[in-house]
Amino acid sequence: MSQLADAVNRRRTFAIISHPDAGKTTLTEKLLLFGGAIQMAGAVKARGEQRRARSDWMKVERERGISVASSVMTFEYAGCTFNLLDTPGHGDFSEDTYRTLTAVDSAIMVIDAAKGIEEQTRKLFEVCRLRDVPIITFVNKMDREARDPFEILDEIEQDLALDVTPASWPIGMGRDFRGAYDLLNDRLALMERVDREHLPEEGDACQGLDDPHLDAMLPGHAAETLREQAAMARSLCPAFDREAFREGHMTPVYFGSAINTFGVRELLNGLVREAPPPRPQPTTTRDVHPTEEAVSGFVFKIQANMDPRHRDRIAYVRLASGHFRRGMKLKHVRTGKTVNLHNPHLFLARDRELAEEAVAGDIIGVPNHGNLRIGDALTAGESLRFTGIPSFAPEMLQAVRPEDPMKAKHLGRALVQIAEEGAAQVFRPRQGAEWIVGVVGALQFDVLADRIRTEYDIPVRFEPAGLYTAVWVGSDDDRRFKAFQEANRTAIADDHDDVPVFLARNAWHLNRAQEDWPEIRFARTREQA
Repeated sequence: MSQLADAVNRRRTFAIISHPDAGKTTLTEKLLLFGGAIQMAGAVKARGEQRRARSDWMKVERERGISVASSVMTFEYAGCTFNLLDTPGHGDFSEDTYRTLTAVDSAIMVIDAAKGIEEQTRKLFEVCRLRDVPIITFVNKMDREARDPFEILDEIEQDLALDVTPASWPIGMGRDFRGAYDLLNDRLALMERVDREHLPEEGDACQGLDDPHLDAMLPGHAAETLREQAAMARSLCPAFDREAFREGHMTPVYFGSAINTFGVRELLNGLVREAPPPRPQPTTTRDVHPTEEAVSGFVFKIQANMDPRHRDRIAYVRLASGHFRRGMKLKHVRTGKTVNLHNPHLFLARDRELAEEAVAGDIIGVPNHGNLRIGDALTAGESLRFTGIPSFAPEMLQAVRPEDPMKAKHLGRALVQIAEEGAAQVFRPRQGAEWIVGVVGALQFDVLADRIRTEYDIPVRFEPAGLYTAVWVGSDDDRRFKAFQEANRTAIADDHDDVPVFLARNAWHLNRAQEDWPEIRFARTREQA
């Protein structure tokens, strides 16, 4: 095996998806604790608090107790390099989450043991299904009152149409939660409630569920119940099938308590053994394989002003192939220009360090001043266009105005930067001077107002625009397309890439336009160019 192939095979690039409050941040923290990336639990939140103190925008995260931006964390464990992409848990930021999921090879789905599958979990799962992303399930908070494990397995199977197989089986729940039995490796792990900062020892090896060691370690009734339930689970659920898992048809289910650092080791070991290394990435012309020598990658996220002291913009690039080295010159396919990557970064949340080298599967941050956009390809020379990184028609539209009319031009520049970052859609109507901002959820307007005020020093007002939706329009018939735009002058706008958009006042307005102009394409999604 070549050095490149060996390095790629040791990469695990994954996201954590969940409904808000299922314990995603705590699990992220404990994974980093195992990987040695942080020394104490609470450091992810503590680090964030220190940073947020300098930024009113981040105050929105703190006040509402939610994540509104994706972040990347790289750490080592058991001979593997993990790239963990944390995603916004709140549904109003699902578009950022969707694009993040285009950059991963697997995902951990965190479920609250008392609540089961919740709405946002279901939405995010559907996004994973579109890309056949393999999913490992972690049923969290078993140390609290929880639903019956069989009920949870059944719900995952029925609601998500996914084969389930228990990777571990819980011993009790709530106050009586003692630990779990690792069904895939025949190990008994008991939960220690003493020190949450302490990494628990690996469980004891057992000779199957009949091992007398179980009786010595557990009260009689607990050992008996474990044997009965685990035997029933094994008979009711299919055995773990790595191929079915990697194709996105089966999920192994781990039970644990992230707050008590329990079940996290087994979960990480499962990622090491079963999660796929970097997968081929689709383009319009061919699939790009990770072990190809030529370096290539795509931008899936832009984050502006990560450091408020330096008005920087970081493009998050998922490397699709090759062995990248700092100082490389790559082709920016959209513009045809050469980009000199002399200052790329690796991440630990909002901290960064210089990336001397990286391989396919890794995420690097490229500082730039607005040249790179979501969906852009960087290659060693080949004109590739990576697919599957869309923008969505917004569900809410409002007009935005600066409180100081003299700052209208500055507001326009700020809005275009925010749109290039993927934080919102912005549209400039062909008639009228105001800008229209489109988002997925109402909370985004609050965040945008805070950001525009703190990052660009422009206080703004958002006001109802009386619009139903904005859809991208196009046609193969130039003459008819010009006629359509002329006939609908008051409803035509341009997005930040100058692509024409139809602003519909209501559903009837949209349907009527589609009926009257059959030659025109009305698209609710647009692939990033």
